[in-house]
Amino acid sequence: MKTVNYSEMNSDQTGVPRGARPFLPETNRLRLSIAPSGRMSNRGSFAANGLVKACTVVVQCYPAAFGPPDIQKGWIAVTIYANQTYDEERALYGSRDITVEECRFDGPADGESAFKECYDVRVKNSYFNLRYPFWHVIHLSIDGCEMTPLCRAALWYSEDIQIRNSKLHGIKALRECSGVTIEGSDICSTEFGWSVRGLRMTDSTAESEYFMMRSDHLHFKNVKMKGKYSFQYIEDSVFEDCEFDTKDAFWHAKNVLVKNCVVKGEYLAWYCENVTFENCTLIGTQPLCYCKGLKLIGCRMIDTDLAFERSEVEAEVLTPVESIKNPRTGQITVPAVGEIIMDDPLAMGRVIVTGKE
Repeated sequence: MKTVNYSEMNSDQTGVPRGARPFLPETNRLRLSIAPSGRMSNRGSFAANGLVKACTVVVQCYPAAFGPPDIQKGWIAVTIYANQTYDEERALYGSRDITVEECRFDGPADGESAFKECYDVRVKNSYFNLRYPFWHVIHLSIDGCEMTPLCRAALWYSEDIQIRNSKLHGIKALRECSGVTIEGSDICSTEFGWSVRGLRMTDSTAESEYFMMRSDHLHFKNVKMKGKYSFQYIEDSVFEDCEFDTKDAFWHAKNVLVKNCVVKGEYLAWYCENVTFENCTLIGTQPLCYCKGLKLIGCRMIDTDLAFERSEVEAEVLTPVESIKNPRTGQITVPAVGEIIMDDPLAMGRVIVTGKE
């Protein structure tokens, strides 16, 4: 068995520049097989002789870098798993400080809850075909993974989650989690994202029903979404440069900004409060009814009829609207309108037709 001095290894072997101080092992160190008793530091050494399956290494970290007090004293043990298949119940239950790469969670035992109650987990290029893998996990990184339709309810009750370049295709894939980042991923999951607090999603696609129900502090950018009943009861959220094809979106939403987006679907944003659409294209019948504090800034409306019924609204619309019905208060500026319906004695809103398209 050959012994290699860490400080003399090059970046191709370790994933960090020559002589760099290690913090956590990079996933490409899985190309080495490290003896179970091996210790590694910037001045230490470890043994290597082939393709790793599972091992434990000890690396030096910065004081109080993260985690509970027992790992804030300068050293942290990291267990690495690679090229394995697990199908048993709670396969890695309660594990701490682990890296998993190119593993499969699938098989005849049909076990559930592979990573339940784990802490500080990094998973890369792995396949999940079993239920409930990530429940009650704190500090979780998922990169290049696939969760199949049989991987139901994948991430529940977890905190500090980063998901990149992955497929989340099981029902109810994310629920009651906090501090979530999703990048470059594809979601096909009914009832995805319920009661999530703090989710940033970028450069991703989604297909769902009841998407992100009762969640708050969302920030979406360059997301394409198709479905029904999306973003209902959400609060304190921002959406930029997105395309949504979804009926009944943003019902009962509060304190939301939708900017530079295309939103297609009937019955948009009923009963919402303090929602602003800025430079958006809104498509579909009977939008924006029964709203409070509604604002439209430089928006286009296409195939929209019976808009703004009983809403408190300030709107600057750049395109003709088919019909506007009984706005409760405020002012709507529009270049042209096919019909203005004012048959409710409580409808006091003004419609100003500029004649300039």
